[in-house]
Amino acid sequence: MEFRVDNLSCARGGLTVLEGVGFALTPGSALIVRGPNGIGKTTLLRTLAGLQPAVAGTVSMLPESLAYAAHADGLKSVLDVAENLAFWAEVHGGADVAAALRAMNLSDLADRRAGELSAGQKRRLGLARLLVTGRKVWLLDEPTVSLDVASVALFAGVVRAHLAAEGMVVIATHIDLGLAEAAVLDLGPFRARTQTSTGGFDEAFG
Repeated sequence: MEFRVDNLSCARGGLTVLEGVGFALTPGSALIVRGPNGIGKTTLLRTLAGLQPAVAGTVSMLPESLAYAAHADGLKSVLDVAENLAFWAEVHGGADVAAALRAMNLSDLADRRAGELSAGQKRRLGLARLLVTGRKVWLLDEPTVSLDVASVALFAGVVRAHLAAEGMVVIATHIDLGLAEAAVLDLGPFRARTQTSTGGFDEAFG
């Protein structure tokens, strides 16, 4: 199934920040979202994920097929690592928690409470949640924040495995994940323009 976005406009705080965004992904393909800080990368991903309504345009994929990973890791600090993943696996229909632990090098930390993890370990656990969702499209907002070089390489391998299994990935990142085959979406041309009090046009802050 193709993941298609047509003529999408997105708003933040009641102000449209992106207009006319469009792209299409087929199974096994990835899209890197680029643009300066504040242009609207997070707003775009949240709109794609169905967490906020679009101003205009269409998204072909149902939210139930999308997994969104943002800056927050979405962990329950009183649960241990394995329990956190088991919780999300149950929510999404029961996936292989042990495989997710291995994929993100968390097996040795399975019994440690999430609240006791380092920032990098919490990030790896937050990203491991993607593996228990069973969802075909991953929407990733700066997923490598707090990760060291080895963990970035580990996660890049997870992404490539997802693509090899005919998954699709949309990533907003400044880090090179080695996905040479990925298409690039520069949001610069889609920055919205808003009417000023003088009747002219200024670019909206994004």
